[in-house]
Amino acid sequence: MALLDIRQRTGYLFVGLTVGHIVLISAQVNTARGVPVLEAVTFGVFAEVQRAASTAIGSLRSSWTDYVALQEVRRENERLRTEVAQLQVRLQQERALAERARTLESLLDLRSEAELPTVAATVIAGGASPDFRTMTVDKGTADGVRADMAVIAPAGVVGRVITPTPRAAKVQLLIDRNAAAGALVERSRAQGVAVGTGGELRLDYVSGTADVEVGDTVVTSGIDGIYPKGFVIGQIESVERGQGAFSAIVVRPAVDFSSLEAVLIVVAPPAASAKDAAQGPRE
Repeated sequence: MALLDIRQRTGYLFVGLTVGHIVLISAQVNTARGVPVLEAVTFGVFAEVQRAASTAIGSLRSSWTDYVALQEVRRENERLRTEVAQLQVRLQQERALAERARTLESLLDLRSEAELPTVAATVIAGGASPDFRTMTVDKGTADGVRADMAVIAPAGVVGRVITPTPRAAKVQLLIDRNAAAGALVERSRAQGVAVGTGGELRLDYVSGTADVEVGDTVVTSGIDGIYPKGFVIGQIESVERGQGAFSAIVVRPAVDFSSLEAVLIVVAPPAASAKDAAQGPRE
C-alpha cells in the first residue's frame, strides 16, 4: 500500500510539473496577434463563464419579469371580475326597482279604474301547503283591514282576507280548495261558482245548455257579498258537457299567484259590495 501511495504521489507531481511547465511556456509564447497564449486561453475561459452567467441571469430576469407581469394580469383579471360582479348586482337591483315601479303603476291604474276604497299591501310570505293556498300581506286591522275583504291585483281576483292581525293579514287565495266566488261568463252572462282546486279553478253549477266556450273570460258576479262585480277570475280552458244538468268547466286563473308582490285590499264592507251587486250597474 505504501508503494502504491508513493507511485500515486509521483504521478500527481509529474502532472503538476507538466501543467506548470505548459503554463510557463504559454506565458512566454505569444499568439500571431502578439497576445500571450496564457492570457488568450484565460480570457477565453472567463469569457465563456461570463457568457454562461449572463445567459443565466438574463433568463432569470426574463422569468421574473414574466412572473411579475403574470401577477399583474391576475390582479387585473380579479379586479375586472369584481367589477363585472358588482355591475351584475347593480343591474339586478335596477331591474327589481323597475319591476316594482311597474307593479306599483299597475296598482295605481287599477285603483283609479276600480273606484273602490282600497289599501295597497305588499306580499311578505306565502303558504307552504299545496292544498291550502294562502299568503301573508303587510296590512292589518290597524289599516282598516277586516275578515272577508276582497284582495285584487291588476291581473284579476287574488282572494279574500281570512285572518287579520293589527299589522298583517292572511289571505286565502282563490285557488285554495276551500275557496269559492260567484262568477259569470263575461260574453254570454252564464252564471256559476268558481271553486278552487289547489292549482286551477273549476266553474260549477253552469247549465249544460249554457253558451260557454273555451277562451271565454270569467268574471266575478258580486252575488257572494265579498268580491266586487266585474273583476277577472280567469279564462275557460276546457268544457266537457256531460249527461247531467251541469257542464264540467276548467278555468285558468288570470293571476299568476307565484309572482305576486303587491295587491290591493278592498276595504269596503262586504255588505256594501253585496248591496251594490244586487242593485246592478249604475246608469
